[in-house]
Amino acid sequence: MTSNAAEAWLRRWDAQQERYVADREERFTVLCDIVETAVQDVAGPVIIDLGCGPGSLAARLCDRLPHATITGIDSDPLLLGLARAHYTGITWVDADLSAREWLAEVPPVIHAAVSTTALHWLDNDQLAALYRTLSGLMAPGGVFINGDHIKVGDERLDKLAEVIRHRRAARVGVQDNEDWTAWWDAANSSPELSALVQARTERKLKTASHNENTLTITGQADALRAAGFDHVAPLWQVGDDHVLVAIKS
Repeated sequence: MTSNAAEAWLRRWDAQQERYVADREERFTVLCDIVETAVQDVAGPVIIDLGCGPGSLAARLCDRLPHATITGIDSDPLLLGLARAHYTGITWVDADLSAREWLAEVPPVIHAAVSTTALHWLDNDQLAALYRTLSGLMAPGGVFINGDHIKVGDERLDKLAEVIRHRRAARVGVQDNEDWTAWWDAANSSPELSALVQARTERKLKTASHNENTLTITGQADALRAAGFDHVAPLWQVGDDHVLVAIKS
């Protein structure tokens, strides 16, 4: 697959994702701002992107911090195949975040770990274990940043947060973008992606069902503190869309 072909699929992916996260680019910018500030005094920062998908966030970090060592980790061979075909300067690791094999593929010390719209696929115990692993890798002053839809844990407020999200999507005109199912249907029937589709099929990955953690924003913050992060708080929010930040002292 050519870089141009991959770029076309990546543009469709970004548009499809914006259907669900209308302020996705602003969220990316906020994440990059936080990472850039956190590593500004590090000569060669090491950054990992957890559940990187086709590399949208990792690529933006690479543009912002070209001197950084960036590794994207995901277990979907199709999405990783698109990333590898188009983006350069980033190491792509095919690994399951719920296991520990990926640790052998990253440097022993990291300065930042990021994720966006991915870690909700881990259940509560898997997410808590991942946070402990990250704490063990993190250099002093290192930062973990998670951008995702996270509930606040109050039924009425969570319903209002969903309304805010949907009305924001309507205002910016992304509610009619190609949806998740349509994108995957197109990818699965595309001749140019057939080898990647086959690899994905052999791995028996599912696009319609997955694990889902139930941790609220407070529960996630508590899990990060229990894992060894000392300073934890959401630093950006639109409805139920949060950027949760944790710093290791």
